[in-house]
Amino acid sequence: MSFHLHKFPLSSRSQLLEKLIQEFSASQESEEETKCVLSLHDLPGGATSLLLIAKFCYGVKFELTAAEVVSLRCAAEYLQMTEDYGEGNLISVTELFLDNVLRSWVDTIKALETCKAVLPLSEELHIISRCIDSLATKACADPTLSSLPMSCQSAAQSPTATALWNGIHSTSKPCPKTENWWYEDVVILGLPLFKRLALAVGSKGMPSDRISGLIMFYAKRYLPLNGRQSSFLQRNPGSRIPVMSDVDQRTLIEEIITLLPNQKGTTPTNFLLRLLRTSMILLASPSSRETLERRIGAQLDEAVLQDLLIPNTGYSVETLYDIECVQRIINHFLFVDREDEDSNFNSVVEEDQLADSSDSLTPITMVANLIDNYLAEVAPDVNLKLDKFLLLAATIPDYARPTDDGIYRAIDIYLKAHPWLTDSEREQLCRLMNCQKLSLEASSHAAQNERLPLRVIVQVLFFEQLRLRTSVAGWFFVSDNLENSQNLSGSIGQTDNHAIPVNSRGGQISTFNDMLERVSGLEKECENMKCEIEKLVKTKGSWSNFCKRFRLRFKAKPFDLKSTMLPCNGEALQPASKAVLDKTQDHGQSKLEVAIISELIGFR
Repeated sequence: MSFHLHKFPLSSRSQLLEKLIQEFSASQESEEETKCVLSLHDLPGGATSLLLIAKFCYGVKFELTAAEVVSLRCAAEYLQMTEDYGEGNLISVTELFLDNVLRSWVDTIKALETCKAVLPLSEELHIISRCIDSLATKACADPTLSSLPMSCQSAAQSPTATALWNGIHSTSKPCPKTENWWYEDVVILGLPLFKRLALAVGSKGMPSDRISGLIMFYAKRYLPLNGRQSSFLQRNPGSRIPVMSDVDQRTLIEEIITLLPNQKGTTPTNFLLRLLRTSMILLASPSSRETLERRIGAQLDEAVLQDLLIPNTGYSVETLYDIECVQRIINHFLFVDREDEDSNFNSVVEEDQLADSSDSLTPITMVANLIDNYLAEVAPDVNLKLDKFLLLAATIPDYARPTDDGIYRAIDIYLKAHPWLTDSEREQLCRLMNCQKLSLEASSHAAQNERLPLRVIVQVLFFEQLRLRTSVAGWFFVSDNLENSQNLSGSIGQTDNHAIPVNSRGGQISTFNDMLERVSGLEKECENMKCEIEKLVKTKGSWSNFCKRFRLRFKAKPFDLKSTMLPCNGEALQPASKAVLDKTQDHGQSKLEVAIISELIGFR
């Protein structure tokens, strides 16, 4: 753009323009009437700034805004419009106006946005640092004590503004301020400015959870954390947020990872897992992904199954989900958990803290349940190798599982999806679970599960017998103590002439009678089962018929099964058992099957 201006107004205010005019006039002394033509291609702000400078030099009044002051201040510095060329020159005027701009949150945001266009001069003049320091100070202030607007965008673009009778414009009823009232305003900043702002609020003492909330808000605006590019591109038509390329998104996610506070628990685990999934899609650096895996492992007990299902995005995709990534996360968790245990062992624990910790699940137990559910979710994948499944399941220590129902469910699903496994592989897989830690429902299911090896089924039945014998022994112990307490209370009542309450004694007698009926019922069930088994053996029925009738009885009376499976006393087989052994060997039965029949006949 060309400007036709007089020499004197410009040279009287600008040292640079005076110098350029003198140099041009010296080179054109031979000509009588010459026009001085100056090219100012490097002028900050371009033609817009030069127009305002010309108005200032000619003494024309104009309105200066927050969006123009930065470029005009840089242009005045470029043209060297100091106080030596007139009092109240453009540098001092723009500096004074800039100080007023920095007092307002809205105007500071507008001024900071324009700094990028006039780099590096805006950086050399410390305009960017002054704007960021002003924003950080206002962001760290108590929002309830501040008169700052909720959002500069809403204040400037609110469609609900109405004019009152005296011409004063007002918006609708203001919303109450919260700690994150400023997130929406700073999200429009570019990554370099946003990074400096995040570091500035941290240096001024802002809590880590608020800094984490700011970074999460910024990441959700620019990154496809849900795995779908179209989900985050559907913004308002008037949105000022630009669409980023894959390279810019990769740079952004690596910077986001470094900006997140390192304190445990400040950033939600589900956000970290979504960030890890996105970093794999965008092919972020290995160091960034390792940092995320380590931070997720430190707080894995807060994760949920849905977020842990990370799709496999590698070049050689063998499995549907990334099993190796979950394996590394668990290793990080176990490392942190061992460090916490060592620190707790060396420190003094208060009694009330110990009571509170005993009421809730420990982190290792929560992670064990999570991994068991994860194994059940990935088990149907036919491409999942047995060694990977075994390695991931064996990573969780045995003491972390109160019950083994979860790992048994995962094993059963894996066996169903991989029917080609050999007997040795099935037994190796079943070694992951402890049959003694199965619940009654899981034991009943395992006893009838045809996919399990016979050795495992025998172990399940044996431990069920052992559990039932312990229960019956406990009932007899309680009944003996009840009789002794009744006799003792009766003798005390006779000597001290104190009567026992009728309701209390009646309840004790009722409980004792119930136990006697229960024990007599168990004895009848044991005798009935013994007779049925002897009939089956005498009729030379096959093992499949025996199992079929035996399982049908289980289904018909599930409680009777658990009640009648009394443990063997470990003595030698009776002659009747030896006879059964001879008959079953004649029909080619295996040793495990014979052992089951022999033990069942020996029930009392």
